[in-house]
Amino acid sequence: MSEERQAKDLLRGVRSSGRLDGVAQEGCVVQLAHPFETLDFTGYSAVLDDLGRAFPDLERRVTIEIAGRDGQGQLWVGQGGYWCGLFDAPFMDIPPTRRMAVMRFHDFFRVEDGAVVEMQSLWDLPELMMQAGAWPLSPSLGREFHVPGPATQDGLRVSGDGSAALQTVLDMLNGLGNDPAGTPRETMARYWHQNMSWYGPSGIGTARGIDGFRKHHQAPFLGGMPDRSARMEEGHLFAEGAYVGFTGWPGMDVTLTGGTWLGIPGAGKKLEMRSLDFWRIHEGKIAENWVLVDLLHVYAQMGVDVLARMRELAG
Repeated sequence: MSEERQAKDLLRGVRSSGRLDGVAQEGCVVQLAHPFETLDFTGYSAVLDDLGRAFPDLERRVTIEIAGRDGQGQLWVGQGGYWCGLFDAPFMDIPPTRRMAVMRFHDFFRVEDGAVVEMQSLWDLPELMMQAGAWPLSPSLGREFHVPGPATQDGLRVSGDGSAALQTVLDMLNGLGNDPAGTPRETMARYWHQNMSWYGPSGIGTARGIDGFRKHHQAPFLGGMPDRSARMEEGHLFAEGAYVGFTGWPGMDVTLTGGTWLGIPGAGKKLEMRSLDFWRIHEGKIAENWVLVDLLHVYAQMGVDVLARMRELAG
């Protein structure tokens, strides 16, 4: 049995519960989205307990699972999907909808000697706020909707050599560079499928096709932060089959200088960004890209307490 299969089997129970009981090494560190931040096993379990009280029939539905070693030789398992259920009680003071609600997650687990030693996780809290009618900040430029799993319906059957897929993503990252004006369409078309789907976090939204991606995400993003610099050496990029995953805590350094990204005015503020990504490659190009960014962490670095504003709005 391959080590990727063994790592996935280790996390079989985590697929439905999200809990690390029985699979985490003592001292396992959990890096969870703002405002939770760095937690130990007990702290992470307490957050899951709170989520379970808000969603009494809580389900964790995984739509993508991949495993592989990064450039540093570390073995990672990435799971993406959404929490769902009846949102019946407040969570983080987000008012309950008393209806079905969903919250996307990307969870990346580092495995050593048959145990989880580290977890990096982003939860799309803005998505939950929007469903509750309590998102207090700027609207998304992209489309807000329930983000689907892979169009190929094979996200839980991923296997095989991922080297070709990994090279495609590396070529894209190296080829796009740091063009502050936005990468020309013809350059984008070298790496991205013409019918690509870019599934951004709530607060940014989803973009369809190269032109949609450039208009609804790339141009505002580069316009506001033309000096962005990815921490690829410190991040963790790995691949399996046609899929590639990336996690970094943080994964990018930027200086917010202007533009219209998130509606935040340029202030010359240096920021760190956390993002956890999945890419699916088709015919040598990127067909789908699932992206979560810790937007509450971005706002917090700008001195904006999103949860406090939400409480005022939900009043």
